[in-house]
Amino acid sequence: MRITEIPIQLISIEGDGFHLILKGSINNSTASFLIDTGASRSVFDQERIKKFADDASFEDNEKLSTGLGTNEMPSQVLILEKLQFGDLIIADYQAVAIDLRHVHFSYENLGLPQIDGVLGGDLLKQFKAVINYKTKKIKFYF
Repeated sequence: MRITEIPIQLISIEGDGFHLILKGSINNSTASFLIDTGASRSVFDQERIKKFADDASFEDNEKLSTGLGTNEMPSQVLILEKLQFGDLIIADYQAVAIDLRHVHFSYENLGLPQIDGVLGGDLLKQFKAVINYKTKKIKFYF
């Protein structure tokens, strides 16, 4: 079993909370991810993902995505050739792209950096992620 350990950034949200941000890469280009342990699945922003993937690779998803305040959010699916976090490389990842405008709007109003996606429970569980708040690092086991 291999382990990769990656720094995470704790971003203060209005002084009484915080979000965890992780840098990774999508198809060899740097990307920023919000770590969301409560999200059942990792998702990507429909607009921002286009800088990483060819538009032709998008297909409408027959299932409506749930969460993020609604159970009727249309989504698209696409295959990402390479998703990487430290030494962890995930090839041919079936990604779900949704509209994350509300997240971007909130982040913009708070003066926070934009994100390209949300790292959710599917990948956190699959790679036995451990978040260490003291060292501000996340470990993936693979």
